[in-house]
Amino acid sequence: MDPLVPLDTVETLFDGTLTTPRLSHPEGLAVAADGAVWCGGENGEIYRIEPDGSALEVRASTGGFVLGMAFDRDGRLYVCDLYHRAVFRYDPSADELVEFARGGMGVEIRIPNWPVVDHDRGVLYVSDSHAPDVPGPGVWRFDLATGEGALWFDRDLTFANGMALAPGGEELYVAETFARRVVAIPVGAGGEAGEPRLVVDGIERLPDGLAFDAAGRLYIACYEPSRLYRYDGQALKLLVDDPEAHTLCHPTNCAFAGTDLLTSNLGRWHITRIPLGVEGLPLL
Repeated sequence: MDPLVPLDTVETLFDGTLTTPRLSHPEGLAVAADGAVWCGGENGEIYRIEPDGSALEVRASTGGFVLGMAFDRDGRLYVCDLYHRAVFRYDPSADELVEFARGGMGVEIRIPNWPVVDHDRGVLYVSDSHAPDVPGPGVWRFDLATGEGALWFDRDLTFANGMALAPGGEELYVAETFARRVVAIPVGAGGEAGEPRLVVDGIERLPDGLAFDAAGRLYIACYEPSRLYRYDGQALKLLVDDPEAHTLCHPTNCAFAGTDLLTSNLGRWHITRIPLGVEGLPLL
């Protein structure tokens, strides 16, 4: 399968290998309303990168290990932390970092991996990867106003990882990394989780991050091998591939910035920019 995007057209938005501060193995990333790129580090760093990649700064730190992140309409950033087993919320305007949630109903999240903001319903979904070698539940849902929540999808998933809300908001797409597939969980009229349906199966090795473009096509970032796919509802196509794992080096998550698809690279110290000429879904 030949990739749709030649590797020599893929660029580095920001190379933090030797910078001060150093970009420390970014896993999650999100794009703010002003175009700035936010990502996390292995020591809990919450980084902000200028839209043109000209500068990097550390804005806050959880002191843990930052995984996925997402913005709400008020510009607040929700951050999953592996070490603390919690979701934090950072308000850039107030420079305030607080713990937002770590579970509910007497149960705690085991591995909070990826957050998705559902603005219409006023909730935050968070995937719980549970354990690398043992399937388990599932997906949590928290009230954006109060931080209160509970396990929303309580059936087993095989390492629930990156997620994305479908363009119409009627389904939540979840990457099951070690099952090598993507499923979609319907969101009922009352907000309840429905029976999941299989979207893509048999992905070579390890799908991680998900994103939609404005045409409703799904983008899948694979941690191993270092590549991205695009799924149009009928066929899974190889978007870009890096056999040497250099320009793309274990890309974990992806997000649109205008017509560019950005990826974090857990295996190195940079953010990759893939020019596509297609807009992603509105960020807020």
